[in-house]
Amino acid sequence: MPSDPAGPSMTLAELTQAMHAFVAAKGWYAPESRRPQSPRNIATSLVIEAAEVLEHFQWDDQVSDRAALAGELADVALYLLQLASLTEIDLQEAILAKLARNYDRSWD
Repeated sequence: MPSDPAGPSMTLAELTQAMHAFVAAKGWYAPESRRPQSPRNIATSLVIEAAEVLEHFQWDDQVSDRAALAGELADVALYLLQLASLTEIDLQEAILAKLARNYDRSWD
């Protein structure tokens, strides 16, 4: 799926559909795939990709390669969308519920 930065934005549901289309196109949903798309495997991949985001700030507080960081953030988002979908969690609903709960919280 070619990217069009000037194109219309997509909803979380549309992004999830695009992610599933990509994974299916690569054959990763096939039973014989060497990359089983189980919730556990996707959660593991999510954490690995999140660590790769942190790697951009290992020795500096400034972003030196915005394109590389953007790619890592996209990887995290894609795995997050897939994990939510595989576990039948409405991510948009979960985010809004969490924000609502957090308004009632306080931090030191």
